[in-house]
Formats: sequence, C-alpha cells, structure tokens
Amino acid sequence: MRVRASVVASQHALHEEYAGVVPEIASRAHVEAIIPVIREALAQAGIGLGMLDAIAVGHRPGLIGSLLVGVAAAKSLAWSLGKPLIGVDHVEAHLYSGMLVEEGTQGEAADRDGVPLFPALGLVVSGGHTAMYHIDAWDAITRIGSTIDDALGEAYDKAATIMGISYPGGPNLDRLAQQPGASDAAFDLPISRLSPTSLDFSFSGLKTAVLYTVRGVPGERANRGPLDMTAQNARDLAASFQKAASRAITLKLDRAIEASHASPYRTLLAGGGVTLNSRLRTELAGLAAARGLKLRLPSPPYCMDNAAMIAGLAFEHICAGRADTLALQAMPTASR
Repeated sequence: MRVRASVVASQHALHEEYAGVVPEIASRAHVEAIIPVIREALAQAGIGLGMLDAIAVGHRPGLIGSLLVGVAAAKSLAWSLGKPLIGVDHVEAHLYSGMLVEEGTQGEAADRDGVPLFPALGLVVSGGHTAMYHIDAWDAITRIGSTIDDALGEAYDKAATIMGISYPGGPNLDRLAQQPGASDAAFDLPISRLSPTSLDFSFSGLKTAVLYTVRGVPGERANRGPLDMTAQNARDLAASFQKAASRAITLKLDRAIEASHASPYRTLLAGGGVTLNSRLRTELAGLAAARGLKLRLPSPPYCMDNAAMIAGLAFEHICAGRADTLALQAMPTASR
C-alpha cells in the first residue's frame, strides 16, 4: 500500500514533564491538531476533499477522549462528502503497518508483490498493547495471546525509570544498550514462560528483577545492596534487559509457530512502537529467517501510531465490502 501523505502531530513535548501520557492533555491536543493535520495531509497528497473515496478512522481501543475527537471529525467528513465511513481497530492496524510503502520509493508495494501473505502470525508490541494474532485475512484476525500484566513498552518505560533514564524511557534504554562495551550477559534477568503451552506474555517479573538489581532486595530476603550505577553497569543492565524482553517475545512466537503445523504460517507481521527497538527487530528477523517466514516490519515512520496504517487497513475492509454507518461509536477497549 503506497502512502501519498502521512502527517503526525506529536504530543511528546506536552507529556514529557509528566513522564507519560496525560489523557486530558491528549484529548485537548487532538481537538487543536485534527483540522490542521487533515489540511496538511491533503496538501501533501495534492488532492482536495472531493477526491477522497472514503473516510477511515481509528475508533478503538485507546483513550476515550482522543477517540471521540477523531470519530466526530470522521463522521462529519463522511456525512458532508457523502463518502463511506470505515471504523478501524487501531491495534489491528498496527499489523498492517509493515505493508506500507512511502510514495516515490522503488519496487512494488508490499501487499501487491504476488506472494501470499496468509495465514500469518501477527505481533503488536507497544506501550499499551502486547499481543499475538492468527490472521487468515485482513478481516479475519483472531487474538491468540496477550500480556497478563504490563505491555512490553510499559515494561521498558518502567525499567528506564528505575534505572534513572530520562523520558522517553524505552528508546533511551535501547540507545544505552547499543553503546560500545555493553554486555547482555552481565545480569541474569528472568524470561517469562508462564505454562509450557501458554501464548500469553508477562513482564512484571522482569520489571521487578530490574528493581531488585538496582535498589537491592528488601526485607528479610535481603542478600545484596543497591547496585553501583556506574556507566558500565547501566549499559550492561540495559543490554541484559533487552535480551530478556526480546527473548520473552520470540519464545512465544516460536510456540505459536510450532502449534501451526496443520496450517503453517507464511508471514510474520509485526507492528507497534516497540518494533522500533533495535534488539527486537534483529531478533524478529532472525526468527523469521530460521522459520522460513516472510517478515513484514514497518519502516520507522510507521511504527508509532499513524493515520496511514488506519487508511491501509480500511482500504482492505472496503475492498471486502465492509463499511460502517454514522452510528459508529468510539470504544476504549479492543474488539478481540
């Protein structure tokens, strides 16, 4: 799917002092940004409103205030232009993000190269979501595993806070782990497995292990004090955290692949903000190569939340004959 325009209104500066997203600030910023963003996207694409074929909107899951702003704007455009309205689950849209190709790049769009994609194994890893999906088609997506506590991006941010790494924690921890001399074997951090057949994830134990490593083990069980957070120890702990976190992901992906013998997967589709992580990208590429799967990772501009992935998945839905009415509702929860 070729992207004619992609405009993102970043709220990073607004939330930086709080070291996390503040829902009320986010929704107010959406109100201020949505019309200018729509105008800029149309200008970049070189088209007018009358040239649009349909209106797509991410209507679930997420912060309800922000979703309400987007859904209201999309309904208004669809009604005034007399165009179809397509609501998209934004987590499922992350699975589509690896199919996006920027306008003007060489080669065929990823979803039109003639090689069958499905059945596919999907992975979404972000600050709010960590889940695996079985995908038979773009309108046949079934969740087969999810986190029972922290999302992977949340675990990264919490670990970064414990280590004293500045916001945004996840990307800065990744950069620290990539510094020369960092050893991912310096600290033995746990890799969550849950039961031998579970496809769910858990990162609370890993986060707690980082806490005890940095601050020492409390109470009667105390057997070591706080870690001397030298530059070398900081690099090593960041690298060790990344190793354990990535392995927890690939372990569960491997289990899902092993369980798919009746209908072997052709493709590994991954999306979400944590797919920007250098270690995870390398691990996913290695897993796909070892298992003979085609890997669709989003390019960096499409890892984070973006409208292009919403439009791309909406295109697949409308080609399949699916559209919504103006009764479409914003929903804070996922559909599956």
